[in-house]
Amino acid sequence: MNVAVVKPTPERALGELFATARDRLPGSGIVSEVREAAFAEFAKRGLPNRRVEEWKYTDLRALLREVAPLAAAPDQAALAKAATAVAALDVIDAYKLVLVDGVFAPKLSDVSALEAGVRLNTLSEVLEDRDNKVRGDLLLTNATSDVMVSLNAAMATDGFVLNVDDNVALKKPIHIVHVATQTGTAAFTRSLLRVGKGAQATLVESFAAAAGAQTYQVHDAVVVWVGDDAQVQHVRLVEDSHDASNVSTAIVTLGAKTQFNSFNLTSGSVLSRYQGFLRFGGEHANATINGVNLLKDRQHGDTTLVLDHAVPHCDSREVFRAVVDDRAHSVFQGRINVHPDAQKTDARMMTRALLLSDEAEADNKPELEIFADDVQCGHGATTGALDESLLFYLRARGLSEKEAQALLIQAFVGEAMESIADEQLRELAIATAERWLAARG
Repeated sequence: MNVAVVKPTPERALGELFATARDRLPGSGIVSEVREAAFAEFAKRGLPNRRVEEWKYTDLRALLREVAPLAAAPDQAALAKAATAVAALDVIDAYKLVLVDGVFAPKLSDVSALEAGVRLNTLSEVLEDRDNKVRGDLLLTNATSDVMVSLNAAMATDGFVLNVDDNVALKKPIHIVHVATQTGTAAFTRSLLRVGKGAQATLVESFAAAAGAQTYQVHDAVVVWVGDDAQVQHVRLVEDSHDASNVSTAIVTLGAKTQFNSFNLTSGSVLSRYQGFLRFGGEHANATINGVNLLKDRQHGDTTLVLDHAVPHCDSREVFRAVVDDRAHSVFQGRINVHPDAQKTDARMMTRALLLSDEAEADNKPELEIFADDVQCGHGATTGALDESLLFYLRARGLSEKEAQALLIQAFVGEAMESIADEQLRELAIATAERWLAARG
């Protein structure tokens, strides 16, 4: 007897979305072939669910109940809304590049201000350039087989291709601002940053909503190559609408003697997943990866990091903090892989969660997978509540309960935020945390 297998609704909807969106996705020829192959890979495996170990705490089949249609290209009204949202962001001295509903907005960006040694193209124009033989490669990566990266490759509409030449030290950060203006739509973006040998660069990403934008979905990927002796800082601030969804991926490859510093703060989105895949490709590289989840109501925030030590003499540090209130759910998964040739690796990871409610939940899952014998590796995880004696001490000195809690929460997340070397970016992260604290009931 033949039995018909019915796909879950979200996956069927994504198949229909890809079929209807093909004609408006940039690129043809080899680019179209890469997109078809990427979507075929996604269709074969489907949305991640709890049976997939890396996604066991974030079951997208259950959590992503509806698949939003691809956002329309922004019109003048949308651009005006986006301009207001961008103006409302905390001001930092940076080269601003704005994506509105997944499409580059040149009038809101500082393209002409980019200094010498930085080359910028939009992803869409590179994919459309038939003379560029490597344009299909921009949608490929061998760093991970994650199914959501495949979906992003199939559907990416725009983003940036940035090159920082050898020995160029950027005077200001490059700030990519993602703004959603439409309700109930999805945006798929991908950006690529190549930092040359001996160069120094800072990449900042902000995710924000224009007035009235609700229940939208963000699917973003950033691919970063860091040349030998280079220094890169990457800061992400996610303040999406409270009912939005955000699934983002960072894929980073480090050359020899590089310094890489990453910080992610998530305080928006009802559903978020930030996954980072970092590979040490050259000896004597150093990486510091830090993050904070600030969650309340029914938010679900997942941070998953995989550090791949493939060569000797590399160091990594991971510090993650979660503050979880109401019925929110925080997830941290961190895995450090040490290959057989990666002797003299020094890798350490620590995650701590602070629960502000009896119904709050935090799942911490640090892992080590070591195949070398001359290494120093360690991990740890703790979960607890605010110290009642400290709260009493602060209340006794005139602070309200909310003020006392805010002070202790700021101290709790401070260690992760102090890792941001740039003072203005550190203040930006602190201001984002303060807004979350002020919005608590």
